[in-house]
Amino acid sequence: MTPRDQAIAHYDAHRPGHLESLKKLVRIPSVSFSGYDPENVRASAKATAQWLRDSGLHNVEIWELPDTYPSVYGEWLGAKDAPTVLLYAHHDVQPPLREALWNSPPFEPTERNGRLYGRGSADDKAGIAVHAASIAAWLKTAGNLPVNVKVLIEGEEEIGSPNLTAYLKHYKDRLRCDYMVLTDCANYDTGKPSLTTSLRGLVTLEITVSALNSPLHSGMWGGPIPDPVSGLCKMLASLTNEKGRVAVSGLMDAVVPPSKSELDDFRALGMSEKIFREQSGVLDGVRLFAENEELLVQLWRQPAISINAFRAGGSGAVGNVLMDSAWARIGLRLAPGMDPEVCTRMLTDHLQKTCPWGLKSEIVPEQGAKPWKTSPDHPVFEVAKKSLTRGYGSDAVCIGCGGTIPFVDQFTGILGDIPALLVGIEDPRTNAHSENESLDLGDFDKAVRSQIHFFADLAESGL
Repeated sequence: MTPRDQAIAHYDAHRPGHLESLKKLVRIPSVSFSGYDPENVRASAKATAQWLRDSGLHNVEIWELPDTYPSVYGEWLGAKDAPTVLLYAHHDVQPPLREALWNSPPFEPTERNGRLYGRGSADDKAGIAVHAASIAAWLKTAGNLPVNVKVLIEGEEEIGSPNLTAYLKHYKDRLRCDYMVLTDCANYDTGKPSLTTSLRGLVTLEITVSALNSPLHSGMWGGPIPDPVSGLCKMLASLTNEKGRVAVSGLMDAVVPPSKSELDDFRALGMSEKIFREQSGVLDGVRLFAENEELLVQLWRQPAISINAFRAGGSGAVGNVLMDSAWARIGLRLAPGMDPEVCTRMLTDHLQKTCPWGLKSEIVPEQGAKPWKTSPDHPVFEVAKKSLTRGYGSDAVCIGCGGTIPFVDQFTGILGDIPALLVGIEDPRTNAHSENESLDLGDFDKAVRSQIHFFADLAESGL
């Protein structure tokens, strides 16, 4: 057996132990959002650090700058004249949301039908498991790795990585590397290994529209006085046209369209309305705004506006009144080429101009995140595709992602514009950020084997 074969055999033999370690980590409710116990995030960092030590990494440390949640770092740098790869994942998780809708407790990992259910089972504690298991497979057999590795497990990703730039600058010398592997994305489908080469950015803002100092009796006062709820509805409706596309003047001007080769790749994936409806759970009769491969173009390479929340009065606690104000939170996903600051200004100007009847509007923007795009022309992408194809037994593809990972641009820039390989083990049925989040255990095994191959393939490539 070759060293890589021995490493894969070791993983296969010790898979139950790695899965148990993942379950142990999922049981820690490491929600980084305000209002949740921060000690759980620290407990998760400690458990992660121990897992990395058990895998054979050196210099495992818990990093915690003032007023931040802890990140975990470890390294193995014994491969002379070989490249250095930085492996990223995060150990914090989303809140469980509506616990009554979970089919099993969110922080009690449960196996059903080949999937592991639990908050963080996929996003992104499975990413930690892929790194730990693939490293252990080499170090417990060959006693070394074919390449040098550094591992960074962040503790604030789910709240937007507000302090990651500070960590990157503070530990820049420790984190220097040739390539980065970020294991926090999704495959196009189960069994279909994917490299993500574009991400949408994000702009969010809150808007409050007011007409009165306090609510009034709608019979005594309704009619002459403008209804702020109706006014806000008109404003929100003006953000998109009848085809659901962004209707804010000038907002589309900077969008970088996909190239012919990218469109060919999208077409080759075989997306259809039927598949899209099955994966997303769109209700029968609800019309989609695109067809076939155009669904992917709109999802990955076009902006989109969503009304994340709307409030006027309270459900079950409101009478026949004319409300004094209405509030909404708006999210704008940015396509590659769009600038968050410019888009925030355009969106704000549009809302102010469309505010009717002299109603008073207050708009509070939140921090924006840039979109990201990379070219897969660098030879390391071919190495990664080769490794993924070996691990999954299916040809790897390059895809886009409609979601946002704000720090990828920071990571690659601060560390010297290094190539970033975005891989993952989520799939369209994972339900990340929603109830009943789950991990496909077959894809988990394939992801570990792919990374075992990647270490060897990268060393053999001479890059």
